[in-house]
Amino acid sequence: MKIIFTKRFEKQYSSASIQIQNKFEEKLNIFLKNKYDKVLNNHSLKGKLKGHRSINITGDWRAIFKESKNEECAYFVLLGRHSELYN
Repeated sequence: MKIIFTKRFEKQYSSASIQIQNKFEEKLNIFLKNKYDKVLNNHSLKGKLKGHRSINITGDWRAIFKESKNEECAYFVLLGRHSELYN
């Protein structure tokens, strides 16, 4: 699967602490092996983010992505705390 990061995601990633960046890299490696691994809690979203999916980075941090129709690409669009992303 090809991974693409939007400019907004890249900005949020670079603003995150080194601990969050490291945790994201760890979870991304799991995602690349098995995007439905239980540790990721990969789930679809509703409301304004309908059509997107979320994976857990830490207890409070999430990465939001959207897959291409053929599921060959994952576009990571948002990274942040749960309360920041879902309000």
